[in-house]
Amino acid sequence: MIPDKIDRQILSLLQEDAKQTIKEIAAKLGLTTTPVHERIKRLEREGVIKGYRAMLDRRKIGLPLMAFCNVTLENHKAEYIEKFQEDVWHLEEVVECYHIAGLFDYLLKIVVADMDTYQFFVAKKLAAIENIGRVQSFFVMTDIKEARILPIRPE
Repeated sequence: MIPDKIDRQILSLLQEDAKQTIKEIAAKLGLTTTPVHERIKRLEREGVIKGYRAMLDRRKIGLPLMAFCNVTLENHKAEYIEKFQEDVWHLEEVVECYHIAGLFDYLLKIVVADMDTYQFFVAKKLAAIENIGRVQSFFVMTDIKEARILPIRPE
């Protein structure tokens, strides 16, 4: 289901501030609360809205070091790929993981407290996963843009 114009407006407003009330959203759209509430519930049921989260400043909670890590697998059989993905899912330091095309198989986004913690993560946790052939790390010096808002075009 592709959201219509009103759904897209609702989604845009929720991305900006998910704490605003249905009444506030309805007022911004010139609608009553009932249809807005019903649309939001439908968008949730259909999985367009996957959940609501607080956005945290990683530095203020003791996770100032962010790294991107490229991983290449040695074997690309389905069972090895599935096992790698399952193992990575359980690593709390990995906040995002993407199966990619190109020179590497996976791109991991990792946040940790410091370089010692990162080295421990790579040497003890990541290296413990079978079938990893190559790992290459890149460290973030400055966050230029870190948005969680998807570009929704009203139609």
